[in-house]
Amino acid sequence: MCGIAGTMIFANTAHRVEEALLCRMRDSLAHRGPDGAGTWIAGDGKVGLGHRRLSIIDVSSAAAQPMSNEDGTIWLTYNGEIYNHAEIRSELQRLGGHRWKTDHSDTEVLLHAFEEWGIDCVHKLRGMFAFALWDAAKRQLWLVRDRIGIKPLYYSVHNGRISFASEIKALLADPLQKRAVNEKSLFHYLSFASAPAPETFFAGIAKVPPATWLRITEDGQIQEQRYWDVWDHTTALTGASDAEIAELLTQELRTLTALHQISDVEMGVFLSGGLDSNFVTALCAENQELPVKTFTIGYTGKNASYANETVFAAQMAQHVGAAYHECMVNPDDGAAMAAELAKSYDEPIGTPVSLASYFLAKCARDNGVVSCQIGEGSDELFWGYPWHQKALQLQKRYDGALMTGGVKRAAMQALALLGRKHTSSYAYLERSANGQPVFWGGAEVFTEKKKKALLSARLAGQFAAYSSWDVIEPVYRRFQAKAWQPSPQQWISYLDVSVRIPEVFLLRIDKMSMAVGLECRVPFLDHKLVELAFSIPEEVKTRNNVTKFILKKAAKGFMPDSLIHRKKQGLWVPIQDWYRSRLGGMIRSELRGFCREADFFSATEVQRLIDQGQAVQLWYLYAFYLWWKEYIA
Repeated sequence: MCGIAGTMIFANTAHRVEEALLCRMRDSLAHRGPDGAGTWIAGDGKVGLGHRRLSIIDVSSAAAQPMSNEDGTIWLTYNGEIYNHAEIRSELQRLGGHRWKTDHSDTEVLLHAFEEWGIDCVHKLRGMFAFALWDAAKRQLWLVRDRIGIKPLYYSVHNGRISFASEIKALLADPLQKRAVNEKSLFHYLSFASAPAPETFFAGIAKVPPATWLRITEDGQIQEQRYWDVWDHTTALTGASDAEIAELLTQELRTLTALHQISDVEMGVFLSGGLDSNFVTALCAENQELPVKTFTIGYTGKNASYANETVFAAQMAQHVGAAYHECMVNPDDGAAMAAELAKSYDEPIGTPVSLASYFLAKCARDNGVVSCQIGEGSDELFWGYPWHQKALQLQKRYDGALMTGGVKRAAMQALALLGRKHTSSYAYLERSANGQPVFWGGAEVFTEKKKKALLSARLAGQFAAYSSWDVIEPVYRRFQAKAWQPSPQQWISYLDVSVRIPEVFLLRIDKMSMAVGLECRVPFLDHKLVELAFSIPEEVKTRNNVTKFILKKAAKGFMPDSLIHRKKQGLWVPIQDWYRSRLGGMIRSELRGFCREADFFSATEVQRLIDQGQAVQLWYLYAFYLWWKEYIA
């Protein structure tokens, strides 16, 4: 796991890559790669690649980057892990024609795979990756991001060049890179808790979307292509029994957990005591002789908004003989870290779970672990959230014969007369009346009406004709065209895997873990498991209102039944309780000052949220303010 950065100067400009600038970009990512650093600049000065190394697979100096093929015609800087690298290496060795300088570097496998198959090599890769590859023979730069979007990759085109990096702060190391707010991203952030790809919060800086490659020619032409969609790789399991599907899941999870344990350094697991991380912990324990190191977070004091899960995590650790490590966090810890979040994020990601992710990652790193597996993604694939059920029930109700367009509009009028135009109930009716799905994502923060009221008069006017449906519509069109079972339930999973997981969950995990030099691996988001999950009929994922029915069936025997069937809680932070402490005072004071200083939010609406004690919603605004203060003000 690493940090990458680089620049390509277009042919029609006289400039050359500046080594000092390339090193500044690279070293702004030192936290991602504390184990080594490297640069390479082409002989003509038109291309420069930088790399910061966190040694995980093949820790020898021979595996250092940037790395080239035998004759120096292909150069690579790469961030990620290719879990099936040994299998691909064997295939390349059978084909012959490649000279190897390492015995098990996945970086070298990626180089020779491109040499052999070109960009189609991405279809052979099983893992997480973001890489930049310079093909000197064809004078082309490739920027590539993995299928699910586990690893981030940003880029900017300006002043006759394209620059790229694992984090935006590396691009900001360039004094010619402008810093300005992308206000369209702020509008969508208030719905999705992040800036959906390809947008970022910086005007002029973009991110490569998941499952996408960019090809940049030396004259500055950029071609973009999406190379994978889950619906192109599903086989409907309509004839299989529940027992057969559960067995398929178990075997696939066994395979991918073993693959995700491939490492030359010590690994651990984030253990919450919930079904997903319990399953990962049990499978990891099967595959290694030494006790698995597990890491669990809890919060001091009595918190009405969130109950600690430490007792369940400790029970699971004892069940499999794991080494249990517990991290207890207090409100002052949260307040101190809140101010630091923007420095690690580079752009706001609204969820307060970021705090939990940081403290878990730091606990693991402090205990000598360099890489951890986590259970992220399972709830989206297998229907684990209560709001999924609520959205499905609403969709079925609104699709019913009695809910005509006239009835929906009349209900909307009634809600408006009652002063409830900003509520979710009104938004759901409006979407259905417009022929749109009710569900717009599991991270939805404010309704369209509420966020337009929350924006300043200037921005409310600017975005009067906008809707965040603009982000979702292309995903919905793809779903309607490709899904073998285009049902509301499958739509809910597909949208979350397409938007919420890469844009909120995975960015949060990447930025918080890499801030302390820890790699996080997400076995439930292995693309083969994602393809299997979308091959399962909706009626098998949940039966008799039992969420994650089929995954629970697969988990039987790996953990006590009491842990399989306990009520869903999910990783969270007691932000509502902390709001009554020093952190709440910071949020209230600084947001009021922000409204006076900058023209983004309505001071009246922000005060209304303060008066109502809406701690979670205020946190999203506070996260934006912290970013603005750090990078713009």
